[in-house]
This record gives sequence, C-alpha cells and structure tokens, in this order.
Amino acid sequence: MTTSHILNAVSPLIADLAQDLSERERLRRLLAALRNLLPADAVALLKLEGEWLHPMAIDGLMPDTLGRRFRLAEHPRFAQLLAAGQATRFEPDSPLPDPYDGLIAHKGQTITELHVHDCMGCVLQLGGMPWGLLTLDALEPGRFADPAALAMLQAFSNLAAATVATAERVHQLSQLARGASNTASTSAAPERGLQGSSPAMRQLQKDIALVAASDLSVLITGETGTGKELVAQAVHAQSGRAGKPMISINCAALPDNLVESELFGHVRGAFTGALTERSGKFEQAHQGTLFLDEVGELSLPVQAKLLRVLQSGQLQRLGSDREHHVDVRVIAATNRDLASEVSAGRMRADFYHRLNVYPLNVPPLRERDSDVLQLAGYFLEENRSRLKLGGLRLEATAQAALLNHRWAGNVRELEHLISRAVLKALSRNDGSAGRASSRLRIVTLGVADLWDQPEATVATTAPQAPVTQLLPAPEVGLRDAVTTYERELVNASLARHHGSWAAAARELQIDRANLQRLAKRLDIARP
Repeated sequence: MTTSHILNAVSPLIADLAQDLSERERLRRLLAALRNLLPADAVALLKLEGEWLHPMAIDGLMPDTLGRRFRLAEHPRFAQLLAAGQATRFEPDSPLPDPYDGLIAHKGQTITELHVHDCMGCVLQLGGMPWGLLTLDALEPGRFADPAALAMLQAFSNLAAATVATAERVHQLSQLARGASNTASTSAAPERGLQGSSPAMRQLQKDIALVAASDLSVLITGETGTGKELVAQAVHAQSGRAGKPMISINCAALPDNLVESELFGHVRGAFTGALTERSGKFEQAHQGTLFLDEVGELSLPVQAKLLRVLQSGQLQRLGSDREHHVDVRVIAATNRDLASEVSAGRMRADFYHRLNVYPLNVPPLRERDSDVLQLAGYFLEENRSRLKLGGLRLEATAQAALLNHRWAGNVRELEHLISRAVLKALSRNDGSAGRASSRLRIVTLGVADLWDQPEATVATTAPQAPVTQLLPAPEVGLRDAVTTYERELVNASLARHHGSWAAAARELQIDRANLQRLAKRLDIARP
C-alpha cells in the first residue's frame, strides 16, 4: 500500500478532530477509515474498564457484540494484546480461542465456526496509560501476513488515540456541565447499566442527562421488566449527587405498620420492639437520592405524610416531636397509570403532582428495534462467563425470532429466556447441563432452545403471503418477475420492522447499505 493510500485513509480523521461530532459518529468514522486502510472483514474498538473490555464501536461484527463484556482472564488474545503494548498479529494456527468466533457477519450471514482466520490488534494509549484495544479480523488466513500491515496499524493507532481522546474529552465536558462524576469504574465486574442504541433509548438517555443536572423530582413509568430501576440509577449517577448515597425502597414490600418507621425512622419506645433509636430512609439518603419503587402501592395516609417532606424537607421520626431537615432528591417508579389511580381515588392528586415534576417513560422492548440483539449479547456473555463456556452464539433464525417476539415481560423476560435457552442447549449438546469447560466448542442457540415449542414463535411474527401470491402473472418476463418479487420482499420486511433499514437488512440477510441501494433501484421509499 502506497503512502498516498495511507494519507487518503487518515486525512478525513485529521479533519474530524476539529469538527463538532457525536461520540458515536466520531468512532464510526474511525473504524471506517481503518477498514479502508487494512483489508479486514471485521474491526472493533474496545474500552478497558477494570478487568473487562467493553465494545464501544464495531464494524463487520454481529449486533449482539455491542452488548457483550469481555473479561481479560477469560480471553487470552485480548490479554496478550494489552501485555504486548504494540501492534501484534496472531498466526492462523494459534491455539488461543478467538473472542469473535461466530460473531463475524459475512455477506449478511453469521459464520458460526471459523476454523482458520487472521487477526491482529493494538493497544490505544491515552496519557501513557492503556485505554483499550483496536482489533481486526479476517476470514481467510494470511490476510495480514505482510509485515507492513502491522506497521500501518501501529501508525494508525496514534491517530486513533487522538480521535478517542477527543471523544472522551467531549464526554467529560458533557458530564462536568451536568455536575456528574466522571470517575472510571474499576470494579471486578461491570455494573449493569442501560443498554441499547435505538432511537427510543437515545431519546431516553437525552432526557436522563437533561433532568439529572437538576434537583427536580422524577417519576419513572413503564411496563414491568423495562428497567426502571436502572433509569433511576442513571439519573443519580449523572447528577451532582453522584458521590452521595442512593437509597432504594420497595414500597410494595413494606407492611403498612412499618412504612412510616422505614421512611422517617423512629425513637426508642415508639412502638413494641423499638429498642433503639433509628434513622429512616430519608435521613439515610441526606444529600443524595431516595428511590421509591412501586410508589403506587403506598396507602393514602402515608402519601399525606410524605407530602410535607417533599415540600419542605422537614420530617419527624415516629414517636418524636423533634424536627429533622433532609436534603433529598426523590425518584419514584411505577408500572401503574397514576393519573387513573388519582381519578379512582387511590392516590392523592397533590402527592401525584409532587412526584410527577419530570416524567420519564421507559419504552417497552418491542419498541426498541435491534436493542433486542444487543441485550441478548449481554446476557449471552454473562451466561458464558458464569458457566465457563468457550462461546455462546445465536443462529440467524433465533435472531429473527428474538426480533419478532412481542416481549410482554420486556428485558426481564429476555434475560430469563436466554438463561433457560443456554441450559437447554448445554443439555442437548453435552448430555448434562452441569458439565462445562472453557474448552467446550462454541454452543449455538436455535429457536428450539429459546422456546419449548418452536410454533410459539410463529404467533409473534407478522404473517407473510405465500410465494405463489407474490409472483406476477405468467406473461411477465423473468427479469420483471424477479424485480417484482424483490420489491415485495423488501416492502414486507420494512413494514414488519416499522421502516427500520437495520432490522430489515438482518432479516433479509444482506448489508444495510446494500439494502438501501437495492431499495433505491427498486424505487422503494422508507415507510
């Protein structure tokens, strides 16, 4: 490759450093430039977080890769790249398992077994410390055999580090503007957070960032299993109170005779069994956040007592006349329609309006498009790590079934479904669900593993017209017949996925850009 080719690949990135771009777009352009420079089938940018690597951007890998978290102790190739500190290539016959086996998308399909391939990667350094990794994979051996490839990757990594540093700085400034802490997590295991990049989730993230900078009360609504508690944690983590405690209380689990004591505390002798003085949840959350989960379960008398605290921050412990002042930000969550509860007389209107200062609605999973696959990847990697397996993958039919399911139980239903499916697949492949080894071959989940009866998924998909109904009249020529059939298939897929090019491309098993070019040729407009 000539110097001019290298300059052509990196010049746009140099120009991007001075542009006001989103973090997502900046990293996407980085990977696109890398694929233009080196002939890779898949590239990825992974951020180091403690002992884990978190994919920040991918190109050429299956969507569920974004949801995965790779533990260094379980992925020796990643650990070796970090230890090397420079661009490194693995020979095609390397015995080390590849984390991306079965995750590379090739010509619109997933390759579930890669017997030989070529891969290399390098460390990105920021401020003299390792920030993460750039990795490249190819489906044929010898693709990166030229020593010049390693030299080019090493040279590219310097510019890549500048791009990542710019994206990090923009993110830090955004956090500082909200008064949030930007201290990196170094925990042994990554905490669960909000996953997804669908339009609905991006809007929710924007709303979270907006309200987190204030001290307004927040009411989080949404169906069961959507992740309302994770939203509450995100609001707290991005607020100026992030360094203070977040105290959670499940209002539905509290007996009526203990609610007041739990919330406001009590003094010795306030009731039978009150042997010592005790602070309540409000005092424990002083200068921090109090999360009231299932707030719709509180009785009317307790709602009345909470009003004073919400209005003035003044409370009295049970059995005491002394006032206590607390500085608490209240976040509440419910899967009930509280406006209807007010109309029915089961909730005080003044209490409802005190909570509903800034409403956040968590979208159901069926409205989050391809987030389903990203979340599935997260749960697959959790199960792989817990069971010490070599790899867990989804067949293309299983991916389609997940995308088309209605998800009445939302993310919680998906998590439990993946856990059950893994155990069933292990039992099918190994004869025992308890037998597991890191040297096991890749375990691939099919539709039969996800649901006990494969027919159960049929009801979750939109009906398709028989092929004979889609074919034109016999007198039409072959070329026109093929064009008509293609138009019918693309239109039907776009309609099933509410106009999402990405979801339609996955179902039709072609690249998204190729689908859009095909649609343009067929004169198809997005629904």
